[in-house]
Amino acid sequence: MGIILLAVVALALIGLIHFYLWKRLVRDATRPGRWRRIGAIVAVVLGLLVPATLIGTRTGLTVLAWPGYLWIALMFYLLVVLLLLEIPMLVTRIVLRRRAAPLGQRADERPASAEWPATGPQSTEMTGQPVETDQDATGRPNTRQPIEPAQHDTRRPIEPAQHDTRQATGTAAQHDTGQATGTAAQRDTSQRQPTGTAEHENSPVTETRWREVTADQNEPQTQHDLAEAASQTASRTATDDARPAEAPRPGIERRLLLARGAAIFAGLTATGITAYGARTALGAPQLDRVQITLAKLPRGMDGFRIATVSDIHLGPLAGRAHTERIVAVINRTNADLVAVVGDLVDGSVKELGPAAAPLRGMQSRHGSFFVTGNHEYYSGAEEWLAEVESLGIRTLRNERELITGTGGAFDLAGVNDVAGAGTSTGGPDIPGALRGRDETIPVVLLAHQPVQVHDAAAQHVDLQLSGHTHGGQMAPFNLLVKLDQPVVRGYARFGDTQLYVTNGAGFWGPPVRVGAPPQVTLVELRSP
Repeated sequence: MGIILLAVVALALIGLIHFYLWKRLVRDATRPGRWRRIGAIVAVVLGLLVPATLIGTRTGLTVLAWPGYLWIALMFYLLVVLLLLEIPMLVTRIVLRRRAAPLGQRADERPASAEWPATGPQSTEMTGQPVETDQDATGRPNTRQPIEPAQHDTRRPIEPAQHDTRQATGTAAQHDTGQATGTAAQRDTSQRQPTGTAEHENSPVTETRWREVTADQNEPQTQHDLAEAASQTASRTATDDARPAEAPRPGIERRLLLARGAAIFAGLTATGITAYGARTALGAPQLDRVQITLAKLPRGMDGFRIATVSDIHLGPLAGRAHTERIVAVINRTNADLVAVVGDLVDGSVKELGPAAAPLRGMQSRHGSFFVTGNHEYYSGAEEWLAEVESLGIRTLRNERELITGTGGAFDLAGVNDVAGAGTSTGGPDIPGALRGRDETIPVVLLAHQPVQVHDAAAQHVDLQLSGHTHGGQMAPFNLLVKLDQPVVRGYARFGDTQLYVTNGAGFWGPPVRVGAPPQVTLVELRSP
């Protein structure tokens, strides 16, 4: 049940990742059409390729190994780069939107006086500029409510006549009324906004204007007014069509350009990182040297050299040539002892026995030693232990070997991997491996996983040599490895117990290493 649940979660995660990649690389960067449909099909195919590769390479369908594992690496770095771009992309969109906002506002804004005049009628001074007043046309205080505009009246208000300083009373008021007929009367009234006191409503000037406004609101009175109304309506419609909210094409173009730029950058970056990582992983491992002082190491054993290698991972992408490169590096160290710390293979003896054969050529004064890793238990641990022994390599199964020199000795112990629990070989047993030993001499423990250091410290082990983590293999994946193992790579100390974790010489899954090159470590033991 646990395996089924894990498989469901893994498939859901793979699907979610590919949906995100399709959204950012295809949907956001293309217009609806054939290319978007092709991108969706490719995303689905690549999403199905991932589980097919993981399952197929374990069942003999090795033809999927190269395209499948390379896509997994590329997918991982596309995801990382796009996630890192999310924040700068968001900031860029906000900045572009704010820069575009004033243009949209100017297309939509009009002065208040262009559609509705300020309260009260307006007159002009000698300068010709409108001046607000609290009086109506008769000179009385303006208390009447403004006339509601006609529903579809879009005509501009008539500018007040310059130098009009007359008080609208008697004959002058009538003359003003005579000048305001049809639409003009309405506009004059809209400028003045009369208010309704009883005395003001009885004024013949006001009544005449009110009737004229009402007639004009219902229907234009002249052909000229009809033409002017049509012109103003067309102008208003053209302005509304230019508003960003209704015609967002410039904004869409900016977003499309930004999305395409991000997609191109992510694609080139991820491809470059993947290519670099593949070249690194498929090349010869680098040789690193480290000196570790053991408090109880006899003077005669000072400078004893252990060539440590782990995680060779022979499989569909790493064959005999891979083994030969590693053996060549080990033999150049002129080591006193070779320690192979687990995860030798990803397949059966029948499939990978010939690829492992060059291990017979490893050279050292005290021989070569091997402990199991978790992947041996996925590939037939008992068969591989027998195969390794046939290659002249001593296997340590929860046991130890006394290593002696001209001036002293130390114990070399080795334990099974934690994945062996419940199998015929059994899990790790550090106390059993150390039982009855001489505690006056140091002990070096070979244990595949760094997490076993806590049990080693409880048994007062002097030094533990481990692998398993691949140094993270593909940064920033090392951050996730840190959640499972106390040390991802290199040296650490836990009380009186020292730990060294080598990167490993091979790779698992994608033939890619970024930030964690393949490694053979020459550990030189020093006495105080």
